[in-house]
Amino acid sequence: MAKETLFSILSRAPWWVSVAAAAAMFAVVRLFLPDIAALFAALPFLAIAGYAGWRQLRAPGVTSVTEILGKLRVMPWENFSPVISEAFRRDGYSVTEIANGAVDFELRKNGRVSIVSCKRWKVAQTGVGPLRELYEAKQAHDAQECIYVAAGDFTANARGFATEKAIRLLNDTALGVLVARVERGKRRWLPG
Repeated sequence: MAKETLFSILSRAPWWVSVAAAAAMFAVVRLFLPDIAALFAALPFLAIAGYAGWRQLRAPGVTSVTEILGKLRVMPWENFSPVISEAFRRDGYSVTEIANGAVDFELRKNGRVSIVSCKRWKVAQTGVGPLRELYEAKQAHDAQECIYVAAGDFTANARGFATEKAIRLLNDTALGVLVARVERGKRRWLPG
């Protein structure tokens, strides 16, 4: 979905923004047309409000994401690997474990190949070195996208390199939200 469409902007905004837009649309259209026409003009905004509300209701809270990240940071690879691969499966990818050098998983979705590196997910701050390794592996695997997973943060140089080479950084809140889908489905995948 294009990020600049009105629907995508409103679906990412709080649900009440769409309700306010629906009310404004109703009021403006009502000035020129009958009430029924104003209602029909406002309906798409009310539908977007319902969709945004549903998404926001299902999204994990800040406390939940913080708890998930804490549990991920202490998890051994044998437990982390199935959790992250299941998270990508629930996101619509087919997942193949590679475990070769910088690459841990190969993802396929809609004819596109992505490679994922996540063995160093526990590191508090990732530098540019692991991202370089992943980018070099991209050509070897003929992949269209690189994804680097980390529960910690990235140095400024690493973020700059990732931006320059179009490496998707999956960390912090985004990682917690991705993994939360697995927790909702299995309720006991995380110890504690």
